[in-house]
Amino acid sequence: MSVLVRDRATAQPAPFPSPSRTREPRRRPTRRTILLASAVVVWILGFVFLHGTSTLTLPASELTDLHRSLNQFNVWVAANRADNPVFLYVLTPLRAGVDAVANLFITTFAASSTGLRLPEIGWLGTVGLLGWIALAIGNARVALLTVTIFIFFGFQGLFLEATYTFALVVTAVLLTLLVGIPLGVLAGVYGRVAKLITPVLDFMQTLPTFVYLAPLALIFLIGPASAVIATVIYAAPPVIRLTAHGIRGIPENTREASDSLGTTGVQRLLTLQLPMARRTIVMGINQSTMAALSMVTIAALIAAPGLGQVVVRALQSLDVGTAVNAGLSIVLLAIMLDRVTTAASRRAEPGAARNRRVSRRTRFILLGITLVLALVMVQLSRTMLWAAAFPANLDIGRVIVQAVSSASEWTQANLSLFTVSFREAVTTGILNPFQSLLTETPFYILVAAIALAAYALGGWKLSALTTACLGVIIYLGLWSDSMVTLAATLVATTVVMVLGIVFGVAMGRSARVDQIMRPMLDAGQTMPAFVYLVPFLGLFGATRFTAIIAGIIYAAPVAIKITADGIAAISPTVVEAAVSSGSTPWQVITKVQLPMARQTLALAANQGLIYVLAMVVVGALVGAGGLGYDVVAGFVQSSLFGKGLAAGLAIVFLGILLDRMTQAAAATPARKTPSPKTSTT
Repeated sequence: MSVLVRDRATAQPAPFPSPSRTREPRRRPTRRTILLASAVVVWILGFVFLHGTSTLTLPASELTDLHRSLNQFNVWVAANRADNPVFLYVLTPLRAGVDAVANLFITTFAASSTGLRLPEIGWLGTVGLLGWIALAIGNARVALLTVTIFIFFGFQGLFLEATYTFALVVTAVLLTLLVGIPLGVLAGVYGRVAKLITPVLDFMQTLPTFVYLAPLALIFLIGPASAVIATVIYAAPPVIRLTAHGIRGIPENTREASDSLGTTGVQRLLTLQLPMARRTIVMGINQSTMAALSMVTIAALIAAPGLGQVVVRALQSLDVGTAVNAGLSIVLLAIMLDRVTTAASRRAEPGAARNRRVSRRTRFILLGITLVLALVMVQLSRTMLWAAAFPANLDIGRVIVQAVSSASEWTQANLSLFTVSFREAVTTGILNPFQSLLTETPFYILVAAIALAAYALGGWKLSALTTACLGVIIYLGLWSDSMVTLAATLVATTVVMVLGIVFGVAMGRSARVDQIMRPMLDAGQTMPAFVYLVPFLGLFGATRFTAIIAGIIYAAPVAIKITADGIAAISPTVVEAAVSSGSTPWQVITKVQLPMARQTLALAANQGLIYVLAMVVVGALVGAGGLGYDVVAGFVQSSLFGKGLAAGLAIVFLGILLDRMTQAAAATPARKTPSPKTSTT
């Protein structure tokens, strides 16, 4: 027995080359490699000979004519909101409708507008009702988790803020499902609808959360309605995509069998497609729920009530203890929502009813008993003050805040030699030089270099698209700030990819490592972006370095998981052939697995870039600067509203540029390598 490999060019069997004995002939650089190298040379030469000229730098307090025009548009909208037909008959009624739904849930769970501002259902009733709902759609374990977490909110002194956030999330998710599931069904049934909405969904998922806030605040004013509408837009793509995917994934022979029975299109949808796609749809609801929580917390910048406002105020005042306390609540709420929706998706799996340990009759009796208990708790919360408002004497939130603040102060006092030294070393050694390389290169040199790189990756269409995006950024008057954001994004993404390759390869090669790490990565992906800023604020202070570190931690899980899946998907036959030929584990990784997973690595870089960009922009709250700072300044100062709105648009086009270029890199076919096949001689 021997292992042979077939050369695709000659179709002749040839022994698999041993790295220790045979040296591969040097390959000539490809046309794409030459073009990419040329782009780098153009950039470096332009910086060396022309640095400091034509940088289009705009001081923070200065505005362009476009920014002033946007400010005037803001004033015009405010003056004509009550008379303009578009506002009068479309936008204002839409805002009022969303406000009504949001206020219904806020009044039910958080605070009413009358009397002591107590909710219709007090804390005890909320705990009982939500625990019963978790039991009904999930299981006893997630019901106990739900009850425990909401009681803990009370001990933190944040029960009111948590219920505000929960009410807005529920409102946004319900409206998202009303819009998203029908669109997903249409996209799954009709291919033309899928082709029409797919580019829109791609665009929506490329945008960082900050981008939605300024234009929606302009149109719908600040408050819960704007927050909910922004959240619906941000959270809709996952449920639309997964609903369409679930319906399209039904086997063709199953649909043909249904049609042969004479079912109509509506009957087939209701009796076959939706039931069979139920688990995938519930997974989409899970993803949309997590996206909604992330957006609702960010929407605190446009006066959305809840935990997000506590975090924003704490970050602005550098109050690490309060930020950690509220951030912990957000994490716990995310875990609860994730576990409940995940349990619901498992119950929706085919055959789940047969595998349940509890019979249907026993479960029905249990649900009946717990429903009676929940209704009793609701009634008590409506009649007893102690059950309506969480007892203040049980508040241990102050203890948590003081403990975290003391720990933060101790850390800064005793570990500052390490943290500050590390921060300054990275800042002066990497961040500052790379940022200067981008901000001090003449803009036309950078445009030419990026356009040439885009041509190498995706041809003239991609080159034209990137040139247009850069042209829009220049027109917006925010070139220098865009380069600051781009520098932080690229540095963070580089570290993310290093982590993705190191840990992704380990997970892809070892099932045990995968079992250990994947739950941690899944948990990391459930946390909203805000939460990542909090711990690093205490370690490194309010600097752009803090935002970059938070961006790395935020984006690393998705890059690691994509890389791990790509490595694990490589045929074991290929790996075995390499090992049998004498390759060391390092050679197998570098010569076989990583080259064959090149497209997967490019996809990981694509997703990592998008996640990092979103986090770096949010990092403006802790001193990141760049476009994020312009957006936040536009919220705070009306005179900078136009500049903030322009910064949001610049983030959009920067995100499109990065997304399309990395997508093109991921779509580029890898160099063909021999495919080992086993045969007997």
